[in-house]
Order: sequence, then C-alpha cells, then structure tokens
Amino acid sequence: MTSYCWITMGALIQGLAMAVFLFPHSIPSGGAAGIAVLLNYWFNIPLSVALWIVNFSLLVAAIHWLGNGSALGTMYAITITSLGVHLFSSDTFMLSINTWIDLLLGSIVLGMGIGLLLRENVSNGGMGVIALIVAKYRNTPPGRPLLLLNGSIFLLTASIIDWKIVIQAIVCQWISTKQVDLVYKWHVPALFQPIFLRRKK
Repeated sequence: MTSYCWITMGALIQGLAMAVFLFPHSIPSGGAAGIAVLLNYWFNIPLSVALWIVNFSLLVAAIHWLGNGSALGTMYAITITSLGVHLFSSDTFMLSINTWIDLLLGSIVLGMGIGLLLRENVSNGGMGVIALIVAKYRNTPPGRPLLLLNGSIFLLTASIIDWKIVIQAIVCQWISTKQVDLVYKWHVPALFQPIFLRRKK
C-alpha cells in the first residue's frame, strides 16, 4: 500500500510537469514519442498506433526483465500520469510565463516525479523501462542511461521535429535526469508509519 502511495504521488507530479510546464510549449518529455514520430515518418503508421506499439513493446520488456509487479506498477503509473495531465491541463493551472523558465521548472518537477517512480522499481513508461532495467542489472542510478536513450532519440528525430524543440527537449532531459538521480538516492521514510512502531532513543 505504501509503495502505491509513492507511485501515485510520483505519477501525479510527472503529470503536473507535463501539463503545466512542458506540453504548452510542445516540449517532448521522453523518447517514446520520438520513436512514434519516426515510425510514422518511415512507415506511415498513425502516431497513436505507433505510440501504443512502442509502449506495449517496452511493457513486455518490463514483464520479462523486471517481473509482473513492476509491469503492473508501470501500467498504474502511466494511467495516473494520464489522469494528472488531464486534471492539470485546465486553465486554472496554466501559469506560463516564459518558455525557458517553464522548461527549467518543468524539468525539475518532472525529474522529481520520475525519481519517485523509479525508487519503487516502477517505470514512468517509454524509455524509463529500459533505464530501469539497466539500473537494476548494472547497479547504477537510472538518470544517465535515461539521458543517453532519450537524447539519442531526440537527435535522431531532429530532421523531423523543429531544432529548437529538440534542443529544449535535450536540455529538459539533462536537467530532469540529474533530478532523477538525486531523488533516486534519497532516503525516503515510509508513509503512514504507525507511531507505536517507531523506536525510542
């Protein structure tokens, strides 16, 4: 139960970053969308179908390499993130001031959300699945592989997406993955720990 509290919190924070700070400026938050664009460009596959193929393939990888629990957690996180994007997309939360300021704030908030998910052995979807597999089997923080994966995809899609957006996406990934590693290494106390279970000094 405690784990799903952190997953819910991380997914909502991720949805907040996307809806309020990044999506209003068309800044992509990950590499899965970039792969979907390439599939659409090369094979004329509809973007919605291509995105589903990418996420489904990565979900299969999560089941195989990380186990059913991580895959179910990933599905739950993706669902909550989508609900968060829908919730925070209302005009009430639209406080955009400047593209680069929003990029900075959005990247920090996004990294916090993803970091909380990865701490619970749950991917945020997309390239986060592969980053989590690398982190698990190489015993390393997931931020660096996440940056390399998403950065490579953004560069690959630079001929399709406007260069300015690609540069913003890479900057977003660099900042957010630094935040991911910070959160991933934090010692987070258990939520709702009963008072009588705490040791007295």
